[in-house]
This record gives sequence, structure tokens and C-alpha cells, in this order.
Amino acid sequence: MIDPRHPGRAALAAAAVLLLAGPAFAARLSVELEGLDGPLREAALARLELAQYAQREVSPAQARRLYNRAEGQIQAALEPYGYYNVGVQGELKQSGDTFTAVLEVKRGEPVRVTDVDLRIDGQTEGIRAIDQARAAFQPRVGQPLDHTAYERSKATVSAALFGSGYLDATLGTHRVEVSRSSNAAEIDLVWNAGQRYRFGETRFEGGQFADDFMARYIPWEPGKDYYSQDQLLSFQQRLVDANYFAIAQVQPNVEAAADGLVPIDVMLAPAKRTVYTGGVFIGTDTGPGVRGGIERRWVNDRGHKLNFEALLAQRLSTVTGLYQIPLPGPDNHAYNFGATYRDEDTDTSQSKTLRLTANDSRIWHGWLRTVGVNFLTGDFKVADVEGSTTLLYPEISFAKKRADDLTFPRRGWSLTLAARAGAESVLSDTSFAQVTADAKWIRGLGDNSRFIARGSLGYTQVSNFDRLPPELRFFAGGDRSIRGYAFQTVGPRNGEDDVIGGKQLVVASAEYEYYFSQNWGAAAFVDSGDAFSGGNFDLKVGAGFGLRWRSPVGMVRVDLGTPIGDRHASGVELHIIIGPDL
Repeated sequence: MIDPRHPGRAALAAAAVLLLAGPAFAARLSVELEGLDGPLREAALARLELAQYAQREVSPAQARRLYNRAEGQIQAALEPYGYYNVGVQGELKQSGDTFTAVLEVKRGEPVRVTDVDLRIDGQTEGIRAIDQARAAFQPRVGQPLDHTAYERSKATVSAALFGSGYLDATLGTHRVEVSRSSNAAEIDLVWNAGQRYRFGETRFEGGQFADDFMARYIPWEPGKDYYSQDQLLSFQQRLVDANYFAIAQVQPNVEAAADGLVPIDVMLAPAKRTVYTGGVFIGTDTGPGVRGGIERRWVNDRGHKLNFEALLAQRLSTVTGLYQIPLPGPDNHAYNFGATYRDEDTDTSQSKTLRLTANDSRIWHGWLRTVGVNFLTGDFKVADVEGSTTLLYPEISFAKKRADDLTFPRRGWSLTLAARAGAESVLSDTSFAQVTADAKWIRGLGDNSRFIARGSLGYTQVSNFDRLPPELRFFAGGDRSIRGYAFQTVGPRNGEDDVIGGKQLVVASAEYEYYFSQNWGAAAFVDSGDAFSGGNFDLKVGAGFGLRWRSPVGMVRVDLGTPIGDRHASGVELHIIIGPDL
């Protein structure tokens, strides 16, 4: 109790209460860090308690304690980057209610690796994944001792051992000796590889097909081939690509591994068996339209597939049916049987044709190879000349594409090569031979830009060009050809100046895209080329600008193009394309 007869005692008691309650006054902290930049600066600031208290109120005593711990914290933050002789100088300045910690860091020379002794006890020589992991180990001799790279490389070697069948591999010795006086470090690592396992029994659960059917997807021979993570991923990708399953998970049952064999467990869940699709679309080549389809992902217990699709647009209508017999295996082999009715009406030509197709498709040295035969019959009109045709011709094609991101590639390319031929003596109204090539190449420039190059080539030998239907003639102009010209308006002309199509095709395009936000961008392009016959090549050039939108349904491209240097053509053409880049 405070005595009213002694006011001095009352004052002392009040001061004691204030000291117990908190600091006499609150101050703010700020940090000025000099001598570091980039990741080193970020690491130091993340470790500094001074920086963490920058938005809090502190007492003078707290500020001094935090400042006194700063040197050790900066030194600890820089050691993972190889800097073991870091000097820190500075002062703690006070101005009113603000303390400023001024810290100057002299990081010195990094500790460098002088010896790396990496050993694996076991027969692992010649195994590609393990050899690559060893060869890529960092830090190497002469490099700074980067702890992050060291830990990452250790994990890579361990993963390579496991992924190559050494499921019991252990890291027995892992030692790094650092000499601060000589700025040197020695790395000593020893793995015990243990036994190398082979693939054991594969057990399927949850699928809709019998085990003997599913076994055709397995890319290894049980009991013979060594376990491989790459093979496991290949197996899983085959199951996903089959389009039968909503869930396809493949995992080794390590706990059940015995006698040098590791069983593989496959968890499956059937996908929806019948899929209905439909929607509206617009394309300046075809005009507005609607499309719909029915896909039967498996028709029977042998995994056969059936697909119907119909498209109705202003200038093009098609109805297609496809029956597929997959032959599971390492090459995605399948037999395909299809029929397509096509009704096309453009400013250049009109045609109504029926195409019957039977082919064999498979993966061949990384390419999708398709070999088959086509039967094409129907009526057509090009310019003012009417005709009809029946053609029976074999066809072969090779297609391949690579992309870092299929929805929006920054590094990618595609190439399709095709050849077809028919003989008048074998159910064809004319003899012909034709080859085509289509290519596209995409590269990112910086963080926000892309460069896209595109090209098409075609060549035809034909005994009677008038009997060749429009879909086997070459035209240029349109969304995917020379923008600035309308669809199929570039090509050889008759005496009435109507386009009749050509025997050869050369088209090239260059495009630059810049994205000013994640989903919106602008483009500038130049397209050139011609469809022609013989030596009558007449270069056409179109150029313009466009808008790009990465929509929820895919890339949308809206372009405005105009002919360049063509006294016979002028004006601006609108081109709209919806679909993937590759």
C-alpha cells in the first residue's frame, strides 16, 4: 500500500510498476545491409532477427540484443553458400524513436571443394541413370561448397539407385570436412547399393478388364527385367493414354519385395464409358458452326473403341465414324477403320465426297506412323468446271511433336510428313502421287514473348488434273496459310480468273507474340508463299497484327491481315482460330 505521508515513496512505487509493465518507451527498427546482393542478401535478411522485428515495437535493450546477435546470424546464413570466413562490421544508430542497424558484410573468398570421394559399394557400373547421377554430382572439385547443390546431388544419386532396382541402398558415409584457414573442403560419400531387384508379379485392382488383357500393357518381362522407375512411368503413361481409366496408379510394393523380386501394384478406376460432346465454334475458314460427338471408350471386353462426330458449319459439314482395335504393347499399335462424309462449299469450290479408310497406326522410333488405304468418291465443282472422281490410294504418314507445355508451349515443335499415290489401272479415275510436309516451331523469348515459325510444302504428279478433287489440290490463303488472303483464294487461275488449285505448295510464316498479362497478348506476323503448278510460282505476302487470349477452352487467336505488294488484292481480312498451338 502506498503511504500518503511519503510522496517520494509513491513515485518510486509508480516507477516500479512501469518497469514491470513494459519498456519506458517504444522504438522502431530498420536495417541497412551492405555488401551483399541477390540470393546471398535474401538469405541474410531471412536469417536476421533484426529484419524480422522491423515492423514491431522494441525497447532499447531489445534493439541492442538483436544487433549483437546479427553477426552470427549473417555468418550462419552464408555458410550454406560456401562462405565460412564472413566479416561483419556496423553500428546501431538511434534517431528519436528509431534504431537503425547499419551492417557491412565482407563475405571473403568462398570455401572451395578440393576433393570429392564418391563411392558406391555394389555392381552399379554401366547403369545409365546411376552413371549420370554420379557424373552430374555437385559441387565438383574447384567449385564453392554449395550446401543446397550438395544435398540435391546426394538425393539424386539415392533416387537413381532406387529407380534402378537397388531398393535397399543406404548412404553409409556422408562427411564434409571444412578447413576455414585454407578455405578448402573435402567431400566423402559412400553408398551401400545392396541387392538389385527385378520386376515381380503385377497385380491389378479395380479395373474393368481381365488381367490377361491388362498384361499386354506391361513393358517388362516379370522375373527377368530389372526394376526401373522409367519403365514404371512408361507403364503408367500407357494406361493413361489408353483412355479407359479415370485413375491409373502404378507403385512398387517395396514391403513385399523378396527373393530379388518386387511386386507391382496397379490401382485402377474405370472412366466414364460413354462421353457426349458438343458446342459451337467460329472460324473464318469454315464460318460459324456447331459440332457434336459420341465416344464409346470401350465397346467390349477386348477394349475396342467407337467414335462418331458431326460438324455443321456455314461452309463445311462433315460426319465421321471411327472404329478402333487397339493392340496394347510398347508401340501403341492399333487398327483403325473409318468413314467420312464431307460437304464443302467455299468461294473457290464445292464438293460432296465419301471417304472410307483402313489403316495401321503405331509408334515407330518416336514417330506416330500410319499406313493405310483410302477409297474416295464424290462430285465436285471447281470454278465453273464440274467433275466426279473415284480414287483408291494407299497413304503413309509420320507425325511427331514435342512441347514443354501442351496448353502453352514455350519450347516445342511439330512435324508431319505424308505421301499418297493412286493408279488409274487400280480403281482410280486418274493416276497421281503426292507428298506433303507441315512443320511448326515455337521458342520463348524472355519471360513474356514467343516466336513462332510455320511452314508447309506440297508436290503432286498427276495424269489428269481435272479428275483430282479439291481436297487433293493445293490452295493457299486463310487462317492457317497466308493471312491477309481469304480461304483458298491463292492458286493458279483459269481463263476467267477463277482459282482452280495447284500441283505444288510453298508457305512460310513468322510470328512474334508479346503477353502483357498472364492470359492476354498481342502478335505481329508475316506470311508468304503460293500454290502453283509447274514453274509459275508467284510469291504472295500477307502481314498484320492480332490478339491472343488463353481462354479456359484453349488458345483464341484473332488476326487482321492484309496483302503486301499485290496490285490484284487489297483490303483487310479477319482470321479467327481456336485451338492448341501444336
